[in-house]
Amino acid sequence: MIKFENVTKKFPLGNLALAEVSFDIEDKEFIFLVGPSGAGKTTILKLILRESLPTDGTILVDDFDITSNQFTQVEILRRKIGMIFQDFKILFDKSVFENIALSLKVIGLPEDQIKNQVEEALDLVSLSKKALAFPVQLSAGEIQRIAIARAIVGDRDIILADEPTGNLDPKTAWEIMKIFKKLEKTKTILFATHNTDIVNSFQKRVLVLNQGKLTKDHRKGGYDI
Repeated sequence: MIKFENVTKKFPLGNLALAEVSFDIEDKEFIFLVGPSGAGKTTILKLILRESLPTDGTILVDDFDITSNQFTQVEILRRKIGMIFQDFKILFDKSVFENIALSLKVIGLPEDQIKNQVEEALDLVSLSKKALAFPVQLSAGEIQRIAIARAIVGDRDIILADEPTGNLDPKTAWEIMKIFKKLEKTKTILFATHNTDIVNSFQKRVLVLNQGKLTKDHRKGGYDI
């Protein structure tokens, strides 16, 4: 469960990123965050990941107040969350397998468990045959598949996706969305996007942001700003 209670975020020069935003997200719910550039979509994702703290308000993740000064479990929080970026953030000097395995190595998972989890993720994103390839040998769509596989290994409960189809052509974008379709009932997913067709096709809950304010909350709707 994720809960925002009157969350406001101001940047040092006074620019307002979010203004008293409140919403609840249930476990395994699929949410689209939509709105124009600068509306606050990425800010919400960064706040959930605790890369940033709000100026005012409270954010709960699994009933933990992650905005409290007493919250000391940032590392545990981030193990629950997989992040997918528009610009991939893949390590080009490492193979597909190594990119996906990296976070599991960091937490000290045994090699056999790492191998099993990476192979399962590769199968999900249809890259099993390219485990030993390097990103330079792959298409943009395949690189984004690596990023998705990296985000889901480690039994993460929450997936945050920041414009993951933004740099892809329409055909490749729809192929990526087939992967999210597989994940939708197994993870809590927050998907920030400008892609009207994707949002309208999925008919999931849509949170509409405009100038830092939550202007609409469609429980089952399309792209409407």
